[in-house]
Amino acid sequence: MLQIDLAGESLTLLAERALWWPAQSTLLIADAHFGKGLTFRARGVAVPSGTSDDTMDRLAALLARTGAARVVFLGDLLHAREARQPALMTSLAGLRTPGVEWVLVRGNHDMHAGVPTELGLTVVDEPMLMAPFALCHHPDARPGHYVLAGHIHPALRVEAGGDRLRLPCFAFGPDVGLLPAFGSFTGHMTLEPEAGMRCFVAAADRVLEVPHASARRRGKA
Repeated sequence: MLQIDLAGESLTLLAERALWWPAQSTLLIADAHFGKGLTFRARGVAVPSGTSDDTMDRLAALLARTGAARVVFLGDLLHAREARQPALMTSLAGLRTPGVEWVLVRGNHDMHAGVPTELGLTVVDEPMLMAPFALCHHPDARPGHYVLAGHIHPALRVEAGGDRLRLPCFAFGPDVGLLPAFGSFTGHMTLEPEAGMRCFVAAADRVLEVPHASARRRGKA
């Protein structure tokens, strides 16, 4: 984990690809895409099973470690309607703890997948305003608030000692900050850092800031 100051608030970037806002006891998660593997298999595409299990295990660990009073999903909780299988819904509902609020800021995949009532989610359209932040799925500027969003699935190609890696990243510009995709089975879009943007890669068990000189654009994944 790594602590940063943003818009006057102290935030913690987590290696599990989530953001912790301790002053509000709020855990922010973007693009979990639960059930993406289920969706592919339902459509006849052979992909490995177990990816949603890994995503749920990381969420369970974060809930236990942070003791969050609120979880805000920044869109794309489920990948598609085919993901709404009883076993997956039961496992997700099993992560709910009495007194912990779960909020979904509706994303583009949520429009098609729908929101299962058994999860007991509060569902809102973007922006969800929690000053000084506007919590969104799409990374569009919102005057008067700093935007925290998902949707892009940002990643950086990092060069060090002749080696090249592509890693999920957090990226914070002057008005908009991007969270990495939380889901284990998602694509990524490689970023070209812009002027004034701070980027942090989630690498195994740590979060590291990447100077612009160490990041190179290699196109879209």
